[in-house]
Amino acid sequence: MALAFDEFGRPFIILREQDQKTRLRGIDAQKANIAAGKAVARILRSSLGPKGMDKMLQGPDGDVTITNDGATILEQMDKTRLRGIDAQKANIAAGKAVARILRSSLGPKGMDKMLQGPDGDVTITNDGATILEQMDVDNQIAKLMVELSRSQDYEIGDGTTGVVVMAGALLEQAERQLDRGIHPIRVAEGYEMASRVAVEHLERISQKFEFDVNNYEPLVQTCMTTLSSKIVNRCKRSLAEIAVKAVLAVADLERRDVNLDLIKVEGKVGGNLEDTELIYGILVDKDMSHPQMPKQIEDAHIAILTCPFEPPKPKTKHKVDIDTVEKFETLRKQEQQYFDEMVQKCKDVGATLVICQWGFDDEANHLLMHRNLPAVRWVGGVELELIAIATGGRIVPRFQELTPEKLGKAGMVREKSFGTTKERMLYIEHCANSKAVTIFIRGGNKMMIEETKRSIHDALCVARNLIRNKSIVYGGGAAEIACSLAVDAAADKYPGVEQYAIRAFAEALDSVPMALAENSGLQPIETLSAVKSQQLKENIPFYGIDCNDVGTNDMREQNVFETLIGKQQQILLATQVVKMILKIDDVISNSEY
Repeated sequence: MALAFDEFGRPFIILREQDQKTRLRGIDAQKANIAAGKAVARILRSSLGPKGMDKMLQGPDGDVTITNDGATILEQMDKTRLRGIDAQKANIAAGKAVARILRSSLGPKGMDKMLQGPDGDVTITNDGATILEQMDVDNQIAKLMVELSRSQDYEIGDGTTGVVVMAGALLEQAERQLDRGIHPIRVAEGYEMASRVAVEHLERISQKFEFDVNNYEPLVQTCMTTLSSKIVNRCKRSLAEIAVKAVLAVADLERRDVNLDLIKVEGKVGGNLEDTELIYGILVDKDMSHPQMPKQIEDAHIAILTCPFEPPKPKTKHKVDIDTVEKFETLRKQEQQYFDEMVQKCKDVGATLVICQWGFDDEANHLLMHRNLPAVRWVGGVELELIAIATGGRIVPRFQELTPEKLGKAGMVREKSFGTTKERMLYIEHCANSKAVTIFIRGGNKMMIEETKRSIHDALCVARNLIRNKSIVYGGGAAEIACSLAVDAAADKYPGVEQYAIRAFAEALDSVPMALAENSGLQPIETLSAVKSQQLKENIPFYGIDCNDVGTNDMREQNVFETLIGKQQQILLATQVVKMILKIDDVISNSEY
């Protein structure tokens, strides 16, 4: 609409595109308004009550909200929508796609993935959490699966691939139940009941392992099971022993607690994987500050400093005018006196080695060498803390505060060179407090060292979990097959449609041993059927998949163990995520335009 004037200055109104305007009036207008109101109410109707479905809302910045709060849903309604069974099917498909990626990496014969980062860095691994962490995932349900793997990694440290494969199998079975016409809430409730049965059954079939500082063979066997699925499996015995010794060195067995921060994992390219060693002390990737300083110090008294070896600087801006040789000489002598006092202070308290967080100039370095006081500079803050814990010393921020009581003590400090390179590292061993240890990994290339670090981390976590809870279950899919049989037997006790979901849960549990058989080059269905019937006939929950072709299905003979809490956590986390996905019946995302 526009206002115009004729030649006499009289105003008139121009109605543009008059013929294209439409009006809705009378009963039609009322019906259209009612339809719009009903459409909004219909969206929220399925979210009403304690069993109401959730909606998944995607914000403009990619943030996702899963809620059944009416106000929050309606605020974000100017979006494209996927609803009802279509939304559930799309979500299930996304979850299954992620699980399918990891399925081939499960077990001792699982395949590795090669991941290339944005900066060209390459990672080769079969650790589920690492693969999903480095994958570029856009779909929100797929991101839930990534978080599922991450939470298993944070809580347990092992089983990150198995938990995603398990969740994928549960989603696949849920899809079949939805096609039968069973309501998703009923499926979710059936899964919840089945997971309780499975967790209780795991508790029943678990066995307690007794071990102490001198007899730690059970811990080594369990760590070997973890390492058998990694690239490093040819050295699994020696690496498992290193991991167990490291954990026992820092463990508080009375409180059943392990602080993994006290175990430092260092790596250096070169040498063989077999050269990996455990150092009861700290390894620092530094060398002595002067090449003529002694390379080995026995019974060292260590001053740990965070103050630099240099003259103090005034806080204000300052300028010194030097116009004669005498003035320059006076200034130089003053500086030298400062250095002298600092070095003398270290000598007076009885220090035989100085470890400093900051650098020091050539004059201080020269003076330290002449006074026979070896020094190491530019040591990081985290390493300083570990050195202080290991040697029983105190970190000193000012020279004035340095006292003999604050010195750390170590039986041996030595500098070691590697191969034909000029790289050197400092070993601080036989410390006063051996509560801090270092695992030093050698390998042919950087990728190998990084993968070994991840494998060692998994083994350390397994050893820690066993110290917290001594119960173990048998691996090779034995625990899953036993739980599947128990859940299937329990399904008949439930009269409602939930029993279909409980049976589906039992079938999903079979997917883990089936994937193990498939990845080992065995006939999956035949192998699983044979092991299942063997467990059922003899009522022994120790029979699993013979992945390594040893000739026996008895996992006790093969020494294949897994921690009870790790296996329980897998089942509970997978069920929890699948329940959340099944409860979503509306995906509201940003419009494309």
